[in-house]
Amino acid sequence: MARIAGVDIPRDKRIEVALTYIYGIGSTRAKTILTKAGVNPDIRVKDLEDNDVQKLRTATDSFTIEGDLRRQEGMALKRLQDIGCLRGRRHRMSLPVRGQRTRTNARTRRGARKTVAGKKK
Repeated sequence: MARIAGVDIPRDKRIEVALTYIYGIGSTRAKTILTKAGVNPDIRVKDLEDNDVQKLRTATDSFTIEGDLRRQEGMALKRLQDIGCLRGRRHRMSLPVRGQRTRTNARTRRGARKTVAGKKK
């Protein structure tokens, strides 16, 4: 199993699809990495040679991915919460951040319904 950026990518998938298992790499960035490394996108991961894997590792080094990207996003959220802006407070309260209504929807963000006695329309 090939290991790129600390992630074991699946062996039986095409390399173009397998690269998307790395956090921060989508299909467009995977294609960019493959052209930069000069690797055929149709080849399976199990058929890659060692030098191809090394080329892919060097090509992914120029992007912010995996742990660094997660840390960067976490610090951005922490900054919003620390300065006390509306977006930061909404993140802290686990409510929708981008202005969506919460009276009837937002079940994913708010969790399961909690019944309140005497509440009617």
